[in-house]
Amino acid sequence: MFTGGTTGLILVVVIVVYLFSRWVNILNEYERAVVFRLGRLVSAPRGPGLVLILWPLERMVKMSLRTVVHDVPSQDVITRDNVSVKVNAVVYFRVVEPSQAVVEVENYLVATSQIAQTTLRSVLGQADLDGLLSERDKLNEQLQTIIDAHTDPWGIKVSAVEVKHVDLPQEMQRAMARQAEAEREKRAKIIHADGELQASKSLAEAATAFSANPVTLQLRYLQTLTEIAAEQNSTILFPLPIDLISAFLRRGSEETR
Repeated sequence: MFTGGTTGLILVVVIVVYLFSRWVNILNEYERAVVFRLGRLVSAPRGPGLVLILWPLERMVKMSLRTVVHDVPSQDVITRDNVSVKVNAVVYFRVVEPSQAVVEVENYLVATSQIAQTTLRSVLGQADLDGLLSERDKLNEQLQTIIDAHTDPWGIKVSAVEVKHVDLPQEMQRAMARQAEAEREKRAKIIHADGELQASKSLAEAATAFSANPVTLQLRYLQTLTEIAAEQNSTILFPLPIDLISAFLRRGSEETR
């Protein structure tokens, strides 16, 4: 059975241990303590390391300075050219002024998320669909600048905003696929036509060369006959140019005279 003195000693020890646990705090390298003394903000955040809080006169709010990666929920956006899409993004931000993040806003995480959502709808709604798909870097930079300007009074620094995914309606995806196919066909026809033009120019130059020297045409004819003769299991009727045998015809006519 405990005596009155022993009970009092145990009570004192419990109180001391409890106060010690409230007064002595150890903060990690990425943590800071925003301290209020009788409701008033102490000038500078404390930490990292050993931080003494004179409870109940002082109260501590622990803040993390690490970068927060926040996924912005998918937002319904109507682009400038009246196309309805769903867009989500990711925001990278961190606390740079712990005191402002506690005093100036009730919940900086929720507040930053809401600002990111409204800014995402506003900025992307001013872009057309082609710009939304092809100018991601420009839009990301614009989103980062606007969100950072809104969160700066809260001691929050937005380092980057990235549009992750643009979900298009099915009919729009089919229309874009048809457009891409038509563009590929157009390029193929242009390339084919350019090849035909170059071939016609080469043939015209060859015809000019042949007309200047008929012997070359006859040699080309004989070469073609040689190439055809190499083919097997085929019968080919090939017209014989009169120019090639005209010499023999003239010689035969002279002999008959």
